Amino acid sequence: MLTTAASVRFTVWTNAMLTSACDPDTAARKILGDDVGHHVAGLAAHPAPATLPVALNLLRTAGATEAYLALPVPGDPIGLAGPTAFNEAALESGEAVVVAGASVGLVPAYVGPAVQWTVMPASTPPPADLGEADRGLRLALIDAAESLAALDVAKWKPEIADALLDIRKIGRGDGDDLAPGYEPRAVKAAATARRCLAIAEAALEDDGAAVTRVDADLRRRAVLDLAAAARRALVAACGPPLPDLLR
Repeated sequence: MLTTAASVRFTVWTNAMLTSACDPDTAARKILGDDVGHHVAGLAAHPAPATLPVALNLLRTAGATEAYLALPVPGDPIGLAGPTAFNEAALESGEAVVVAGASVGLVPAYVGPAVQWTVMPASTPPPADLGEADRGLRLALIDAAESLAALDVAKWKPEIADALLDIRKIGRGDGDDLAPGYEPRAVKAAATARRCLAIAEAALEDDGAAVTRVDADLRRRAVLDLAAAARRALVAACGPPLPDLLR
């Protein structure tokens, strides 16, 4: 689930470390979260898979300056700037992190409650515009609500009530906010984006109350458009924090 993706944590806490908002050990603990272990394979200065603290220190030594989140899907490679091998690996995973300065990207593979990161050469994407992405998400929310209401298919099943309660808790300060150094606008946008992604994931499990194939297709398109806007907003919100003088 992208709302709890390791790449989100890796991006924001690496940025916190690189801006001296926290030390590498703290960043490593936050990236780990509830997982049992993370290892990073492919670092030039460390032939064997490295632990998170070691990997973060090596990335900083290699010249890392900023981290960028990528949440690509086929047809919408948001956060990717090449080369082809990295883009393909990130698309297969559905998420990745690009570390500017070190010119590498990290692609996660989930192995039960553990994560194996693979380091590959990667180009830095252009910075995403948070204001534009946030406005796009708000418009997508309105469009999705209007589309589903017009189709009369925005009906939730009783068994999804628990999922909705969990969705409401996202971004409420229970250890799942962005890292120190992010402005309140980015924190709020990230929470909204993650809730929308969770809603979209739940909504795409079936066709809701749609009674015709046309209605089902229209409903699915409305939900997919919302998910796309939410991915863009989350990528923008998790980008490198702006210096105070630029806020």
